Amino acid sequence: MKKIRNYLKVVYDEMVHKVSWPTWNDLQSSSIVVMVASLIIALLIFLMDTTFSELMKVVYNMFY
Repeated sequence: MKKIRNYLKVVYDEMVHKVSWPTWNDLQSSSIVVMVASLIIALLIFLMDTTFSELMKVVYNMFY
């Protein structure tokens, strides 16, 4: 039990005193970058999926 208590104390000390937390503005900026990047990647995947689907329709229509 003493090891667990010591571990939690060390974790708390590190989280409070040694970790540099971002400011609110930094957090908002990073969140916007992540959202924009996610939308771009989702759009690219959608376009690749649609293109591949149409290509496969052409290939299937050639054989059937």
